[in-house]
Amino acid sequence: MPKIRIRQHVNPLSRKFQQAIALPDWQTIYPHLEYPFHLDIGCARGEFLLQMAQLYPQTNFLGIEIREALAIAANQKRDELGLNNLHYLSGSINASASTLLASLPANSLHYITIQFPDPWFKKKHQKRRVVQLQLVKILVDYLVDGGNIFLQSDIKEVALQMRDRFSANSFLVQKHSTTWLEDNPLPIPTERELYVLSDNKPVYRVLFKKILSQSS
Repeated sequence: MPKIRIRQHVNPLSRKFQQAIALPDWQTIYPHLEYPFHLDIGCARGEFLLQMAQLYPQTNFLGIEIREALAIAANQKRDELGLNNLHYLSGSINASASTLLASLPANSLHYITIQFPDPWFKKKHQKRRVVQLQLVKILVDYLVDGGNIFLQSDIKEVALQMRDRFSANSFLVQKHSTTWLEDNPLPIPTERELYVLSDNKPVYRVLFKKILSQSS
């Protein structure tokens, strides 16, 4: 399938993306709703999840991508591969997180990844960045005790902001003593990660674990 040409960036604060993501009947999507869920926010063309879903057939993978054409194309690839533990939705996670996560089976969200999100460099545009404090709270609230959150970016400023906003949540502990995690803990790199590493540039990674007893 030829690559779809799409806009590199879209404004998540535009009126179009303030509507909640239309949710499917999960039972028609995932035949095993009892499996743990891995949520990938900003999944782009979905290649990371396509490979992860094949490696881990007993995990349900859910990708959120704001650009509708990419989500549609990713679901087509999923269908071609016959994967029944993977689905892609289109829309803004910031406008839909509570509704979306409340619709999943209780205590099913075990892993969250946010990888190489749009940097929105200009100060006036930073409110468009995906990792906002309200989203952090919602994600952590729905993540199971012992669940993981993995963040990475090739833009240090963006990685620092993501790390600081998640680390401010008292239920999260960083799983490594170093400032940044040297290696990706997941077996599949994203397309962006491969591109950055091939150019011998650094990737800034951090891994958190939710531990309820930390704040008890």
